Amino acid sequence: MDLDPALAALRPLGGFFVLRTHRDPAGSAGAPDPGRLPTLAQTYEPTAPDASNDPLTARVTTVADRLRTPEPRVAASLAQQGLAARLWSTALGCAALHGALPDLDPRLLRWDVRAAAPDDLYLTELRPLPGDAATLAAAVLHGHLRPLAEAASARFGCAPGLLWGNAGSALAGAAGQLRRWARAHGRTDVAARTRALTDELFAHPLLRTTGTRTGTAFRRRSCCLYYRVPGGGVCGDCCFTRPPRSSPGAASG
Repeated sequence: MDLDPALAALRPLGGFFVLRTHRDPAGSAGAPDPGRLPTLAQTYEPTAPDASNDPLTARVTTVADRLRTPEPRVAASLAQQGLAARLWSTALGCAALHGALPDLDPRLLRWDVRAAAPDDLYLTELRPLPGDAATLAAAVLHGHLRPLAEAASARFGCAPGLLWGNAGSALAGAAGQLRRWARAHGRTDVAARTRALTDELFAHPLLRTTGTRTGTAFRRRSCCLYYRVPGGGVCGDCCFTRPPRSSPGAASG
């Protein structure tokens, strides 16, 4: 299967579903050469002696600057959730629409840590994989989100429960966007595949306890800490109904 048209078909769903490939033209004006960007495999490695060469630290710094937050832990949580949303959107979107997904091996994905979606991720090779839930879990949960959570926890003190809550929230968000698109375009088949795949993924031990699902609604059991960003608040699926007044470490688990 030629996945390049399949990936292109995801573009109307929004920026989080866009994944540039080696066949795409260059991104936005002034974007760096993708071949010089770090891979996600490098991002998940132990911190380099020279922190200026650490892609994850650079991403967290970028997010902190954009959101004007002085708390690295908060910026790390939101950076991790953003990357989780990008990975889930691309993988689940391809699987639901086309029954296949691209190989998202961290060594094949390059990351522009200074850019926002859709110009942040670049896939250097297209290798089709089956679009079943087991392959999705292997590609996203084990290939990316587990090592990403370990890195964010070790480097920035993010609680594992918070990070897995982010992963569950990102999956629920991607599934919701796919269902809305499917309803708008009369694609009941896509809606059904999205629901079936999401149900299987939320049964995985790493996601099973991240939140409560009622129908297609998701309520997480943790908080991403967005309320600690200047001008921020609680998200629609947050465990809180209003920003808490608590110590800096609250809601991190």
